[in-house]
Amino acid sequence: MSVIINKVRTKEDLKKFIQFGIDLYEGNEYFVPPLIYDERATLSPSKNPAFDHCDANYFLAYRDDKIVGRIGVFINHKANERWNEKNARFGFVDFIDDDEVVDALFGAAESWARSRGMEKMHGPLGFTDLDHEGMLVEGFDQIGTLSTIYNYPYYVDHMERMGYVKDQDWVEFLITIPREMPERFLRASEIVKRRSGLDVKHIESKKDVLPYARDIFKLINRAYKDLYGYVELTERQIDYYVDMYIPMLRLDFLTLVIRQEDNKLVGVGIGLPSIARALQKAKGRFVPSGWYHLYKALKGKGTNVLDLLMVAVDPEYQGKGLNALMFNEFIPAANRLGFEYAESNPELEINNKVHSMWNGLETKQHKRRRAFIKNL
Repeated sequence: MSVIINKVRTKEDLKKFIQFGIDLYEGNEYFVPPLIYDERATLSPSKNPAFDHCDANYFLAYRDDKIVGRIGVFINHKANERWNEKNARFGFVDFIDDDEVVDALFGAAESWARSRGMEKMHGPLGFTDLDHEGMLVEGFDQIGTLSTIYNYPYYVDHMERMGYVKDQDWVEFLITIPREMPERFLRASEIVKRRSGLDVKHIESKKDVLPYARDIFKLINRAYKDLYGYVELTERQIDYYVDMYIPMLRLDFLTLVIRQEDNKLVGVGIGLPSIARALQKAKGRFVPSGWYHLYKALKGKGTNVLDLLMVAVDPEYQGKGLNALMFNEFIPAANRLGFEYAESNPELEINNKVHSMWNGLETKQHKRRRAFIKNL
């Protein structure tokens, strides 16, 4: 029977769209399912403020009344204006290994984008740089993270078969946490404090984070503004992400670097104990027992891996050794709590400033993911 493509129109359709992206990987030991609640919020115009400047449509592929694929297609008008492009993005894409299914899915997405005057399609990307992005092309035998996509190797073959080519790559590193603080970081952190007038703001409680919460995302806007595909978060988006992420923070792995003269935030590093195994146990659901697995993981139970979720440095201070200040906080905390490794999460292949942060540490580049592009 031929493939039928249906638009997602109802809440029930959206539920099926999200669930298929989990069910397709049942039994895969490397796939980390997202929380269904978070996925629904991201994809819902009533909840995600990105829809203030984005259009989106979602498609499901059926064969014999069974879902065999899904794809989301987005137009971020603000990003297109920022980068002077007419691009559509695809994301939340999953499919069985079948040419007819894949061609029908991408055909529907491309047709939708073309009908709205778009000239290119690229992805996987989301509404913002804080959504999952990049198709896995290396590291299929490595467990995913909270922040990344997992996909089967055959996805890449289909992308190339359809004429999609590499636009950008991200790489990821597994970092061995040194047992003792390297002397060069100790020396460098003292020099940075003295010469640049900077210091680390130590946070004692979650309520003490709140005065800096919005500043963290404003700093991200400044630090990431020239990176691939980035578009600055709006005030409403900042509020949205403050509510989403601040409650999850572990204060042991939150480093705020401030300028002493005016208390301005100029650097931030955020880490979390890996919750990958906990998310696998939760199977996308916070209740009835998913919350318990996540609670244990966030306490550092059952994992020796620390996820380095985010590092952002004000452009004025990039290349001036702020990473030494952050490592001076992270490494002792990681050792105290028994972590042996850290996951860098995706870094643009061409972002040598970020890669240089790991100089002098034992690292292994163990994953690579790709944004593909195609002329419409």
